[in-house]
Amino acid sequence: MFKTKIPKGVPLDEIYVKAQNEMQLKLLSKLELSKITLKNSFIERPGLALSGYIDGYDNQKILVFGEMEQNYLKDLHPNIRNDRLKLLIKKSTPAVIIASNLSPLKELKESCEKHQIALFKSDKGAIEVSTIFSKILSDAFAPVVSCHGTLVEAFGVGLLIQGSSSIGKSEAALGLIERGHRLVSDDVVTIKRKEENILVGEGPELSRHLLEIRGIGIINVANLFGAVCVSRKKRIDLIVKLEEWDDEHFYDRVGLEEKYCDVLGVKVIYHILPVKPGREVALLLETLVLNHRLKEMGYNSAKEFNAKLLATIEKRKHSRNVEFSTIEKIDVPDL
Repeated sequence: MFKTKIPKGVPLDEIYVKAQNEMQLKLLSKLELSKITLKNSFIERPGLALSGYIDGYDNQKILVFGEMEQNYLKDLHPNIRNDRLKLLIKKSTPAVIIASNLSPLKELKESCEKHQIALFKSDKGAIEVSTIFSKILSDAFAPVVSCHGTLVEAFGVGLLIQGSSSIGKSEAALGLIERGHRLVSDDVVTIKRKEENILVGEGPELSRHLLEIRGIGIINVANLFGAVCVSRKKRIDLIVKLEEWDDEHFYDRVGLEEKYCDVLGVKVIYHILPVKPGREVALLLETLVLNHRLKEMGYNSAKEFNAKLLATIEKRKHSRNVEFSTIEKIDVPDL
């Protein structure tokens, strides 16, 4: 159902495009960034390694030099400064970022040129550069799965509709869109696991805002219903599988037990919804989403019904016990 893909490397030019505007990032070296591949999502400031202690130091991380690091290097003797930079900067170092709009030291610039290392400059401070870049790298290296289905946003809840081909996923989504909800992706959904175990789904750019309806063809939801009815990405909160109604299959009629589906190590609430002619699937999906929101607010209709049922059974059992004990106490006269 889900095909997992974990990125083994990310071209540096992709990261540069994402970080350029947000960090006011400027490329100082004349290199083709597409030929430089990042092998991990780590970024750090040199810190203790500047003093010469490199036990456990990894040269495959992006380095950030702030004002403190630059001033420390300036205070060192030129020979010692060169020795320390040789320890820090190797061919395996993918990039160096100079923060706070500072000019890179001559020796640092020469080391980057010698080893063909990308050298950047940012207006942001070192802490801000590390924070922003870490988020961008974390997103780029996040585990990804792709699946067949339709992702919609209903009442603020991300709903992934799955099921066999021609079961009616797109038609169900169209019904929800007509009721004012949003389409995220149809047919193919790409899911990323973000920080704090959050799953975010989106669709390929080629089919963005498009919905395929058998007998009609491909329609553009944004053009037909307005831009308010589409969304680029959405957190996935629920997964619903549509399947043909089977009279011999037992379907849960109370809903006491929650079922879960494991996606990239994250448990997502999972429902099986049987469909047949006459069932209004869009209405059922809306009801399911609203019920999910109620549960998140602490109100569970199934549990409340079960509690009332158990209380009624206990009450009747108690009244019967009282009735039997009364009969036993009646004295029957001898005949």
